[in-house]
Amino acid sequence: MAKISISLDAELVVEVMVLAGVGSPQDAIEAVVRDYIARGHRTEARTELKDEALRELDAKPQEPQG
Repeated sequence: MAKISISLDAELVVEVMVLAGVGSPQDAIEAVVRDYIARGHRTEARTELKDEALRELDAKPQEPQG
């Protein structure tokens, strides 16, 4: 796997380390990125199910109105 190096504010990283309960800056930032990705996947799954339900409603024949 490819690795990258970035510069971050030290106070920001320390706060993430404390909140995540990890001992290294690398682990803290990896935890944040993994959580962000997981949230995105959960959001996609929820919106996909909602979209499918709406499509099913639109596909059903409607009763005549009026």
